[in-house]
Amino acid sequence: MSKQQIADRALLELGRHLLSEDYRFITPTPLTHERVYQRFSPPLAKNLRDVFGWSMPFDHTLFPRDVLAGLEQAEIVEREGPLWRSTVRWSSLEGGLYAHSAYPTTQADAVFFGPDSYRFAQLIDAHLQQRFEPVRRAVDIGCGAGVGALVIARAHPQAEVLAVDINPRALRLSAVNAELAGVDNVSVYQSDILGSVEGEFDLIIANPPYMNDSQQRAYRHGGGALGEALSLRIVRESLPRLHKGGSLLLYTGVAMVDGQDPFLEAIQSLLTDHAVGWTYRELDPDVFGEELLKPGYERVERIAVVALTVTRRH
Repeated sequence: MSKQQIADRALLELGRHLLSEDYRFITPTPLTHERVYQRFSPPLAKNLRDVFGWSMPFDHTLFPRDVLAGLEQAEIVEREGPLWRSTVRWSSLEGGLYAHSAYPTTQADAVFFGPDSYRFAQLIDAHLQQRFEPVRRAVDIGCGAGVGALVIARAHPQAEVLAVDINPRALRLSAVNAELAGVDNVSVYQSDILGSVEGEFDLIIANPPYMNDSQQRAYRHGGGALGEALSLRIVRESLPRLHKGGSLLLYTGVAMVDGQDPFLEAIQSLLTDHAVGWTYRELDPDVFGEELLKPGYERVERIAVVALTVTRRH
């Protein structure tokens, strides 16, 4: 096996160990995480949740020497001065565990997981319960840690489910998370939206980044004036790839300006050009309020989370 395969196998075994230890961790927003950190001076991990959930530094005595050496060799932990820190984080969702990037997610190729992931999973679940047509082929665009792909794969074990992302690190973590979940109908592909995959789909889902990120980190930066460009591209490029009766389910955020929804205004012209039915609603009217203090958001009143569902009629 290659070094990468050995590292991924070690990460998988760690996930299995955490499940056997009944590990659970619900990941909050970065701002909440920061506030929890402020309670400690300095924070120091005392257990597995502190290490792999709260991403706290830990002393070498927290793990047996051989276990720590194995984690270091697999690059799951790294030295931080006299202490150590995990490079990954494990979050709970619907009885399973998902590996993703540790807090803080400062790296350009960081793989994010947070409250949006939970809402996205709930949105997919609700859609699948209301859907009468079978799902034979589905794709999760910008899969990240693979949350959307795994929700579909569990609900439709006979379906072919693709998990695509431009970030190789996301694809590795999605593959590990899929194996940990025991699903065998998820395949990962490096792709800019649907550029590297062929054919049509019964279900296309996406939870793309929707911020205007000055560092242009892949998991945050949506492009455009206020982070809307990638979401618009997904709508534009996904509609022609739907089977008859197929649906696009897009979960994204919108920067509201002067009481108006610029994303909704932009997609309406796209939707009238296709034989589709669609619904659009706000799931949360106000998220990531701290972003309004950053350059580029001077006219933004709030950032709302929205859900767009588009179904091809013929």
